[in-house]
Amino acid sequence: MPRSRQQPLEHRLLLTATFCLLAGGAVMVFSASSARTLLEGQGDGTAYLVKYVMYGAVGLAVMHVLSRVGLDKVRRVTPLLLVVAFVLLLLVLIPGFGVRINGARRWLGAGPLQFQPAEIMKLALVLHACAMIAARPKLTRSLRAAGPVFLPGAAAVLLIAMQPDLGTALVCSFTMAAILVAGGLPIRQLALVAGAGAVLVMLFALVEPYRRARLVSFLDPWAHAGTDGFQSVQGQIAIGSGGVFGLGPGQSVQKIFYLPEAHTDFILAVIGEELGLAGICGLLALYGMIAYAGLRTAKAARDTYSKLLAAGITSLILCQALLNVYTVLGLAPLTGVPLPFISSGSTSLIVLLSGMGLLLNVARGGTGGLRAVKDPSSPRKEEHGRTQGRDRGRRDGGPRRAGHRGGRRAAS
Repeated sequence: MPRSRQQPLEHRLLLTATFCLLAGGAVMVFSASSARTLLEGQGDGTAYLVKYVMYGAVGLAVMHVLSRVGLDKVRRVTPLLLVVAFVLLLLVLIPGFGVRINGARRWLGAGPLQFQPAEIMKLALVLHACAMIAARPKLTRSLRAAGPVFLPGAAAVLLIAMQPDLGTALVCSFTMAAILVAGGLPIRQLALVAGAGAVLVMLFALVEPYRRARLVSFLDPWAHAGTDGFQSVQGQIAIGSGGVFGLGPGQSVQKIFYLPEAHTDFILAVIGEELGLAGICGLLALYGMIAYAGLRTAKAARDTYSKLLAAGITSLILCQALLNVYTVLGLAPLTGVPLPFISSGSTSLIVLLSGMGLLLNVARGGTGGLRAVKDPSSPRKEEHGRTQGRDRGRRDGGPRRAGHRGGRRAAS
């Protein structure tokens, strides 16, 4: 029996890292949420674990489908996905449609079935940018030519920031910048946009009092430990008390009424308290595996679209992971970005697993090139060509007679 073809090393590394992150995420979501939900009388403490497993199963199913579908089909549905994402973002901002939670209007739906359109927009922007640059490589020669990529990205970032969701807006901005650099845009020109964007972000942060308070508390969280710096300080206490090897699984103290959003945005602090520095380093090593395998996949891809798609999805995962890690460690202001594949977030989990499915597709040899249309008269042409080839073979490849002109004479 012939052996099944072994997948490339990059494919196996990506799959291994994804499954390890999902397994660790299920354990840590249960650990971070069970004690508090039990003490609050909200069931047996498995509610968030069941939710994580259910949405993770949906995400794995989508990942499996996208890892095998033709990338040319993904290119064809990208414009529709982008339009749908913009419509959903606009609906979020309309009173009566968007669901307001903790002062932010970021969700659509009702009851437990709610989702964040901003998460869908992240993947839609990556697909749009890759398709546009692959179809017209001249877009990355200058900032003026890159308008078809910049304008939808800027509009999406503005709508996301109005929710407000500055963290997701930053992730979209960093990912789009990485795709443009991978497409060939000079870094000097991109630096001008980055500088202007940093100024706009600073002004955006200073306009609202609560964002201004977050910025001030980020500079010195311990001076505001009882107010705006409370979450950052509690996260640092959790990581510091874990030491090198942690207090042990399930032994965190900060997750019980001390650390807000312990099972979502600040789950890294619980990991640091229970598993210590070793657990955080192991988590970062798994993201390092995704970075290594994703960039190798982009380098080995067979066409421009596949290269950009692999680079874009890898950048999306890493930008979101790094922003979350910096926030928990106190190296960046609070942004509310979940940790990829680990935090309890339904839409984020499904979207990131969908992106991983596309990355696995490229890793196993998928391409996004457009197929040539077959000429209806081609069978006749092919048959005619085969007939000529046989005649030519008989004429040129037959045995030569001994007296043929130009042949060697037999030795006398």
